[in-house]
Amino acid sequence: MKSDTVALVTHRRHLADFVALTKPRLNSLVVATTGVGYLLGVNASFEISVALHVLIGAGLVAGGAAALNQISERDIDESMHRTRQRPIPTGRLTPTEGRLFAVGISVMGLVELALGTNLVAAAVAATTTVVYVGIYTPLKRRTSLATIIGAIPGALPPVIGWTAARGALTVEAWVLFGIVFFWQMPHFHALSWMHRKDFRRAGLPLVATQDEDGRRTARHAVFFSLLLLPMSLAPTAVGLSGKPYLLFAGGLGLCFLFLAIQFMTSPTETRARRLFIGSLVYLPALWVFLLTSRLW
Repeated sequence: MKSDTVALVTHRRHLADFVALTKPRLNSLVVATTGVGYLLGVNASFEISVALHVLIGAGLVAGGAAALNQISERDIDESMHRTRQRPIPTGRLTPTEGRLFAVGISVMGLVELALGTNLVAAAVAATTTVVYVGIYTPLKRRTSLATIIGAIPGALPPVIGWTAARGALTVEAWVLFGIVFFWQMPHFHALSWMHRKDFRRAGLPLVATQDEDGRRTARHAVFFSLLLLPMSLAPTAVGLSGKPYLLFAGGLGLCFLFLAIQFMTSPTETRARRLFIGSLVYLPALWVFLLTSRLW
């Protein structure tokens, strides 16, 4: 009886480790932005079955990509305080186990999207995996430009949702892509400055790890916050929203830009954390108002 209980506990822990490989907290954002893209793209009546195919498929593909990334970066994760307890560095899962799991759920996700929605959405999802795992992950060790490359797959989830609803890559899809793309940059620069010592210990050539006083990192954050502002207004130009959204997005964007400028004038961890928290508030708030404006 006792041995059965121990086996059950071990099985549950093993299952939890596989779930951890998918980076569930990070990929909850992927699923949410995919859902936003689908809701914005729906022309006719909302179909719950199609929405579930979109969310499940995108979640599986994103989880598989995250797992493959962790397998490739297990040496980096082992050297960083914030990641050294992940399943692969600790040996709770082997790279082979992780790889089989990652490929399996990625394929399942692509099939889910292809059969449950359309081939265009599946192709966009496949692109996220190829760029994230095949280009961004190895490039991350070599140059700070990898951050920009990594923002490409990070900005594709709403495009997956949109193409699942429309079956085509239209200008609206690229507007949604642009919003998430530019948002990611100040979000990541704030995060990387907060954890610069950890990233430096891992030997990653990020902007923050090569920046002694933080001003270069902060300037990057301000630059992309400036680009985000007009991009966030573009949904009105392409017919996705009305004037109320324009006013809300403009005000929200100015507040976000203000936080970035504060970080630039005094690049401390406190200011970086404020910008980071502001980024976590900004995107959900923008999506909620955009969806509300779309319904109106």
